[in-house]
Amino acid sequence: MVRLAGPTDQDSNPDMITTSRRPEILAPAGNEEMIRAAIENGTDAVYFGLGRHNARLRMHNFDVADLDGLVPWLHERGVRAYVTVNTLVFTEELEECADLLLRISRAGVDAVLIQDIGVARLCRDLVPELPVHASTQMTITCAESIDALESLGVRVERFVAAREASRRELRRMLGATNVEVEVFVHGAVCVAYSGQCLTSEALGGRSANRGECAQACRLPYDLMVDGERRETGDYRYPLSPKDLCAYDDIPELMEMGIVSFKIEGRYKTPEYVAAAVRSYREAVDEAMRGRSSRMNPATHERLAMTFSRGLTPGWLHEMNHQEVVEGRFPKKRGLRLGEVTGTSRNSVRVMLREALKRGDGIVFDEGRPDEQEQGGFVYDLRIRGRDVAELTREAVSGGVEVELGFERGRIGTMRLKRGQTVWKTSDPRLDGELKASFAGEGIRYRRPVGMFVICKAGEPLSLAILDEDGLRVEVQDSKPSETAHKRPLTEKVLRDQLGRLGGTPFHLADLKVTIDGKPMLPLSRLNALRRKAVSELIALRRARGLGRKDHPEALGSARVSPRDRNGQSSGQTTLSVLCRSLAQVEAVVACGGVETIYADFEDLRLYREARTLVPENGGIRFVPATLRVVKPGEAGFVRMLLNARPDAVLVRNLASWSILKTLKPELPLIADYSLNISNDLSANLMIRDGAFERLTPSYDLNIKQLCDLLAATPPEWFEITLYQYMPMFHMEHCVFCRFLSEGTDFTNCGRPCETHQVALRDRVGHDHVLKADAGCRNTLFNAVPQSAAVYLKRLLGAGIRQFRVDLLNESADETRTVLDSYNSLLLGKTTAGQIESNLQAVSKLGVTKGTLSSA
Repeated sequence: MVRLAGPTDQDSNPDMITTSRRPEILAPAGNEEMIRAAIENGTDAVYFGLGRHNARLRMHNFDVADLDGLVPWLHERGVRAYVTVNTLVFTEELEECADLLLRISRAGVDAVLIQDIGVARLCRDLVPELPVHASTQMTITCAESIDALESLGVRVERFVAAREASRRELRRMLGATNVEVEVFVHGAVCVAYSGQCLTSEALGGRSANRGECAQACRLPYDLMVDGERRETGDYRYPLSPKDLCAYDDIPELMEMGIVSFKIEGRYKTPEYVAAAVRSYREAVDEAMRGRSSRMNPATHERLAMTFSRGLTPGWLHEMNHQEVVEGRFPKKRGLRLGEVTGTSRNSVRVMLREALKRGDGIVFDEGRPDEQEQGGFVYDLRIRGRDVAELTREAVSGGVEVELGFERGRIGTMRLKRGQTVWKTSDPRLDGELKASFAGEGIRYRRPVGMFVICKAGEPLSLAILDEDGLRVEVQDSKPSETAHKRPLTEKVLRDQLGRLGGTPFHLADLKVTIDGKPMLPLSRLNALRRKAVSELIALRRARGLGRKDHPEALGSARVSPRDRNGQSSGQTTLSVLCRSLAQVEAVVACGGVETIYADFEDLRLYREARTLVPENGGIRFVPATLRVVKPGEAGFVRMLLNARPDAVLVRNLASWSILKTLKPELPLIADYSLNISNDLSANLMIRDGAFERLTPSYDLNIKQLCDLLAATPPEWFEITLYQYMPMFHMEHCVFCRFLSEGTDFTNCGRPCETHQVALRDRVGHDHVLKADAGCRNTLFNAVPQSAAVYLKRLLGAGIRQFRVDLLNESADETRTVLDSYNSLLLGKTTAGQIESNLQAVSKLGVTKGTLSSA
C-alpha cells in the first residue's frame, strides 16, 4: 500500500494508505459463498483448490475454467487468490499437474501452495513468475528446512509454518531466514504433523497426503498400558485436539514479522468463515491502532458458536500436553452455557453463565459424544418462575439459575445428572446476522484508496488514485478549470465529491489536495473524472498477474532421460533391517545375511553402544536414523548421531539433510519414506542435487504407482520396504505425558514413556503401539504389519534389488523369524503364503498388503 501522509505522520488509522502492508488475513474458500463471506467481512486473501491436486478432495472446490472469472473478481475486490496444489503428485500425474500450474499462472493467481518437493522445483522453470508458497504439508519446522529447499534449487517466497511451532520457535525461524512466514491462527488442529500422517492411508487406503483424510484422530480409543486397559473416564478421544484460536496472540505475531494469518476451514460453513474473518479483521486492525486485541465475550461467542471443539492457543504457547488435547469430544461443542442443577418431569434447571434465548439449540454433555446425546431447541425460558424471551450476558453474569422447557418428549430428564455440562450448539439469530453480512450481490466491505488532486486555475484538474497494493491511476480533466468569482473548489468540496464511491469496492481513506488560485469546475466534470479514475483502477486491478512468462517444455527437461533409466539392476538382492532395540541389533548381527542395520532409538545414547555391536568394517553397515522432525534448537540431536561413527545416516526430514551436509558433507545419506518421494521429479532432485545414496519412496504409493515411479527412474536408486508396522500418526502431542502424568511437558512429566509400554486400542480391538522419540514426539504404529512379499516378483521385474525390513517390538526370537523368512523369500526358498504363515508367530493379527494394495 502507498500512504499519502508524510513520513513523520503517525496517524493510527489502519485504513490509511501506507507503503507497508498490514499482515494478511487468509481465509478458506471451499465454494463461492465462502469466498463472498470472506470478502465482505474483510479478508485480504483466500485459498482454494482445483480438482484433485489439493488437500481437501472431498470439498466441492473449483474448476480450472472458473479461474478466468474468479481471479479478476477477487483482484477487483482487493483480495489475493492462492491456489492449493498441496498434495503429493504421482509419476503418471505430472503432465496433468504441469498443465494445471500453467493455467494457474496464466490466470494471474497470486501464489500456489505446494507440498510435493519435485513439483515445487519444477515451478522454478515451468512458471518462474508464479510465486510459490511451501504448504504446511511440506513439514517446514525450522530455518534449516528452508535452507535445504534453497540448496535443492526450490524457490519459495513464503512457507506455512507447522502448527506445532511455538511463538519462541517462530521468532527463531524469522531471525534465521528472509523468507516470508505464514501461520495458522484459527481452526481445526491436526494431531499429526501435516505431511507426516499415514493413518488414513494405512487403515483405509485414503491418503491424507492426497486430500482424503478420514479423521481417524477423532475416533475413540482405549488406553492400553503394559497390556492392561487404563480407565480414562470421559476422556475417550486421546488424539482429538481442541481447535486453535490465536486471537490474543495477534499483536505479538505481528510484532515478530508474521506476514499472513491463516484460518483453517474449507470444509466449514460460510457463516464460520464470516465469523472468523470478521474477528481476526478486528484483531489486526486494533493491533494496527496500537490497542489491545484481547478477545471480548461477544467475539468468543461468535467463534465458539460457528465451530468449536473448545478453543486453545495450541502449540503457540509453552508446551502443555494437558491443554491442547483434552480428549473429551471429537466434534463441535459450541459455547459452554452452564451446568444442570436439577430436573422435573418436563423441564431442566440450569445454572446459566452465558446469554440464552428461546429458539437457541442446546445439548447436554453425557460424556459420550459418539453416541446420541440429548438436546433440542429451547421452547421455554424462565427465571424465578417468570417467563422471559431472552437473557443477556450481563443478566446472567456470575451465574443465574433458570428453568428450560423443550418440545414435549424431547428430553428424558431422568437421564440427566446434577453438574452435567450444558452447551449451546445453535443460535439462529447469530447465524442470520452472519449470513446477512455476505448475502446478495451488494458490496459491504470496501478497501481503502487515497487520492491526490492538483487544481490550478486555468489548467485542467489532475486526479491520481492509489490503492493499498501500490497500483496508481492518473487522469486529467479534458478542459481547463475556470477562475471562480463566488464558489471556488475547496478541499471539503473535493472530499465530498470524490468520496462518493458507493457501488464501488473502495472508500476514500486519505486525500491530499494542492489548490493554486481560485479554480472552479462543474461538479459533473469532477464526478466524471472520479468515475473514470475508479474504472481505470478497477481494470488495472483485474489485470494484475496477467501476461506472465512460462516454459511448457520445462517438464520434459526436468525428467530423467531414457538413457539414464534404461535396463534393470543386476546382481544379488540385499536386505537392510531397521532395529528399535539393542536386542534386535544383536539378533540381526547374529543372523547375518544383512547389508545394513538402521537404528532408531528413543535414547540417543544407545547409538554408541549399538555401534559396538556392529563391528566397523565387519561387512554390515551401521546407519542411525534422524528424528522425523527437527525444530529450532534441535540440531544437537543430529550432531549426536555422528558420535556413533556411523557408516551413513538415514535422513527423515529436510532440516537434518541440511545440517548433515554442513557438518560432514562426505558422509553417505539415505532418504527415508518421510521425505515423501512420490514421483520421478522428486527422486531425481534428491539423487542429483541432494546427493542421496538411495531412497525409500513415499508409503502413499500403491504397487502400480510404485512401479510407475520405477519405470521412470533407475531402479538402483531405491530401497523398498518388504515388512513394517506402518507409522501412522507422528505427533508433537505426547499421550504418555497427557494420560500417564499430571505434567505439562518433558520437564515435569516423569518420563512415563521410559517405564511403560502403551498402545491405543481401536473400535475393532486392534492395539496400535505408541512410541516416543528423543524429541518427546509420539508415533502411533499400525497394529497389523504390512508385507510386500506378494509383490516381490513384480518388484524384482521392475529392477529392484535393495529391500528393507522395519522391526518394532519384536523380541530376539521374533527378529530371527522375520529375518529368516524374508531372507528365504529373497533367495527363492519360500513363498509369500509361507511368509504369512511364518509371521503368525510374530503377529497374531497376521499381515496385510496394506498401502501397496491397489484394490
